[in-house]
Amino acid sequence: MRKKLLGFYDYTVVLTYCGMLSAFFGILQTIGRHYSGGMVGLMLAGGCDMFDGAVAATRVRSLPERRFGIQIDSLSDLVSFGALPAVFVYVLLDGHQLLAGVLGGAYLLCALIRLAYFNVTEEERQDRTGGKRERYLGLPVTSMALLLPAVYLLFALGVLKSEVCFLVLLALAALGFLLPVEIRKPGAAGKIVLGAVGVLEALAVILLLGRGVA
Repeated sequence: MRKKLLGFYDYTVVLTYCGMLSAFFGILQTIGRHYSGGMVGLMLAGGCDMFDGAVAATRVRSLPERRFGIQIDSLSDLVSFGALPAVFVYVLLDGHQLLAGVLGGAYLLCALIRLAYFNVTEEERQDRTGGKRERYLGLPVTSMALLLPAVYLLFALGVLKSEVCFLVLLALAALGFLLPVEIRKPGAAGKIVLGAVGVLEALAVILLLGRGVA
């Protein structure tokens, strides 16, 4: 019997893979202290995540393919919206690295728990009802694709004066990941608004990058 590479390979997973690679680019930029580049990588990952579900829905997939999609989406999210923000805050906060390391680790752990719990409940939901999810339980980790760049912009422009604002954001986000609060999934109009906000943030970050700010 002819053997093939492990995994599933078709166009429905391309955006998920691109999102993870964008986040890895963001991590490398952050380690090199190119913070605006790190934020560009984060927002690119957010853009890929916004549309990967819609792309996947255009193809009838087998049960293993659907479950594989759930797993790689969450694993990509852990890199993009878990590891990247934690690394970004740790590298940025030279004067508070011990606290940033501890809080960043706690944030990453909460993101991991949130994503693993989502995987379990999503598989159960699809086995029971199918169709599209209408509500999230807990703050989606993908929200950091908008929240962290917003805080970074306000800090880079001098509106937020203290680096502690990044620690506060990680703490609040980590708590939000685990709180059992129902959040309605945005519809088409909501996605347009979120996409527009993301584009404006990206343009602002690129402008800062062009000016050599952070």
